Amino acid sequence: MEPYSIAYHILASDVDRFQRLRLSRLFTFLQEAAIAHTEALGMGRVKTLDKGYLWVVTVQQAKITRLPVYDEDVTLESLPGKMMHTFYPRYTRLLDKNGNELVNAAALWMLMDETSRTMLFPEKTGVVIPDGEAQWQTFWPRSPRLPQGEENGAFTVPYSYVDLNGHMNNTRYFDLAEDCMPDALRAGSVREVSTEYTGEVTEGQTIRLTSSVTDGEFRIAGNTEKKVFRISMRYE
Repeated sequence: MEPYSIAYHILASDVDRFQRLRLSRLFTFLQEAAIAHTEALGMGRVKTLDKGYLWVVTVQQAKITRLPVYDEDVTLESLPGKMMHTFYPRYTRLLDKNGNELVNAAALWMLMDETSRTMLFPEKTGVVIPDGEAQWQTFWPRSPRLPQGEENGAFTVPYSYVDLNGHMNNTRYFDLAEDCMPDALRAGSVREVSTEYTGEVTEGQTIRLTSSVTDGEFRIAGNTEKKVFRISMRYE
């Protein structure tokens, strides 16, 4: 199977004040490519969303050589990996106009029942994604480490952060993380990002936050009465 390919022109609305692609936009690109490719493979909304099966991301990791900048043309290549239990792996890379790899990413997707909010096995849904062989070095995404210290903040989910699944979209956690980190660290170059989503939050819910910085690595985690997410972002 050939990778699914999408060309992007980086717009002003995609970048931060340093003219670099926002992490939330980067992971939106990865998400959109995965959904579009799944649709192209015949497993789109008719067999998922319309039946009450929701795609959710559980773990993501990106290794970053550099983030593309404003007005740059890039190409995203995305390919599904071999299914494992409830996991649908997805491998993606972002290339510059000369074919140089900017970002190498991996994610584990699952299907969730819209009513019960429980994870579904492929045997129940009939959603099977064939795997392809990537033309680049892939990796299995790892979960990030938890931050150190005590709770030091809170965040209430606004309407604009909620997606069609009815919960805070996975990409908006990167905006939350960048808003919470020290400005001096934010100005550096991010080299690796790892995320894990263990719960969901809806509009109006408040997440209790814990964050820490150690040797250029920013970690943040959020909980309600249950664990919700954790993110690690390593900067140089």
